Amino acid sequence: MELKTTLLLILSIPYSLWAQPLELSDGQILEMYEGLRVADVSDGLDMVGLRDAGLMNTNIEALWKNTDDMSHIIRGIAITARYVPTNRVIKNPMEKEEFQQWEGQWYSDLSSEPYVEFIVPGSIIVLDVQGDGDTGSVGSYNSLDWYSRGARGVISNGGIRDTDEIIKQKIPVYLDINNRGRGIRPGRNEIESVNKPITVGGVLINPGDVIVADGDGVAVVPRIHAQLVAEYAKEILNKDKSGRRSLYEKLNMPLDKTVEIDQ
Repeated sequence: MELKTTLLLILSIPYSLWAQPLELSDGQILEMYEGLRVADVSDGLDMVGLRDAGLMNTNIEALWKNTDDMSHIIRGIAITARYVPTNRVIKNPMEKEEFQQWEGQWYSDLSSEPYVEFIVPGSIIVLDVQGDGDTGSVGSYNSLDWYSRGARGVISNGGIRDTDEIIKQKIPVYLDINNRGRGIRPGRNEIESVNKPITVGGVLINPGDVIVADGDGVAVVPRIHAQLVAEYAKEILNKDKSGRRSLYEKLNMPLDKTVEIDQ
C-alpha cells in the first residue's frame, strides 16, 4: 500500500518538475551553452539519442545575419505561446471610432500577449502561429519591447511584419519567411495558450527548453538533456576550433573569435 501511494504521488507531480534537473538554474544552463553552435548541439543531441528530434525544419531561418559580430546568433530559454485563427463573425466595414474601440478590445480580450510577464534576461519567445493566415503577430514595437525586457530573440513559424525595422533594430528573429504576416491580429487570430507544449518547424518545444539558433537554423534541447548535450557539444566545438586554428596558422590567416578555444 505504501509503495502504491508513493507511485501515485510521483505520477501526480507535473512533468516539468521531475523531468528537468532542478539543480541547474536558467543562468547556469545559459553559461553552459555560451558559444555553442547549432552544429555542435545537433551532434550532442545525436550522442544522447535524439537524432533529428531537436532540429527545426530549414525553412525556419534567420531574418538577418551579421557574420562580423555574430549578433544574429541566440541561445536562451524558451517561453512558448500559440495563436490560432479566429472563427468569429466580424462586422465589416466599421466607422473609425467603432473600429478603434473594437480593435483595442480584441487586443485586450482575445489576442493579447500574456507571455510578456514571463520574460527575464535570457528568454527566447517561441510562437506557434501556424494556420492563422496573413497575420503579423510580431512587429517592430512589441519585439523591441520584449528585447528591452531581456528577451534574446524570437522564433516563429510565421506571423512577423515590420521586418525592415526589426532588422534595423538588430533584434534576432528566426521564422519561415514565406509565412510572414502583414495584417493586425484583431479579426484574424486569438491567443490559445501560454507556456504549454507547442510545435514549430516540426519540433516539440516545452517551456524551459534550451534554444540555440544561428546561420544553420534552430536547435531545441529538452531541458532534461540540457547538461549532457552541452558537455558533448563543448567538446565537439573545441576540437573543431583546434583543427581550424591549425589551418588558420598554416594559411597565415589572422585568428578570429571562431578559433578561440574556451577552457
